[in-house]
Amino acid sequence: MGDSTSTDIVDEGAAPDGGHRDLQVEPAGTETTAGRLGWRAARTRNAILDASKKLFLERGYAGTRINNITDACGISRAGFYTYFRDKREIFDTLGQATFRELLQVVAEWETIARPCTRADVVAWVWQYFAFMDQHGAFILSAQSGPADESVGAASNKMQMRVAWLLGVHLRGRQRTPTDAPEALGLTVQSMMDRTWYHCHAQHLPVDDADVVNTIGGFITAALEA
Repeated sequence: MGDSTSTDIVDEGAAPDGGHRDLQVEPAGTETTAGRLGWRAARTRNAILDASKKLFLERGYAGTRINNITDACGISRAGFYTYFRDKREIFDTLGQATFRELLQVVAEWETIARPCTRADVVAWVWQYFAFMDQHGAFILSAQSGPADESVGAASNKMQMRVAWLLGVHLRGRQRTPTDAPEALGLTVQSMMDRTWYHCHAQHLPVDDADVVNTIGGFITAALEA
């Protein structure tokens, strides 16, 4: 997940004049974005983000060029620069939107009943899978992001924050609270991410409901241990 403080780097996707447009980074589809650009323009911007997300997964960040993105969206190169100065800005935008929405999914534990049932946990896992349906392609491709130490450091910081927050929520419901909430959160998150990848990216013939129910059972067992 990118760090927007480094978006002044110019690569093969930089604006033709070498300059940078001062666009504020916001999650795709927000009312602010739509209001500023207009609904038609916001739709084009979101199409660029969605196409980039898929291409980053298929080709990797380095292997994705601006023309790949414009071809996928059916827009001109000049049209691309109306919305983004380079593919690095796209990476940062996707990263920030993904991180914010992931925090919201984790925060849903605050609304779950105490004590929770297996059905409650399964319902939350479904929410996580829905999040991955929207952002999983970016998450799985983020490791091939910009070759910049600041990006790696920011990504690790975000990942550990999510793991720790999830672990804290789960630890607060354990009969025997763990001493390492970050390990608990990371383990549960990794299980869900990898399983989603096998089912939705590799298309292994395993039913979503069976997978989600199984994961829900594992999490419930961890809480009751």
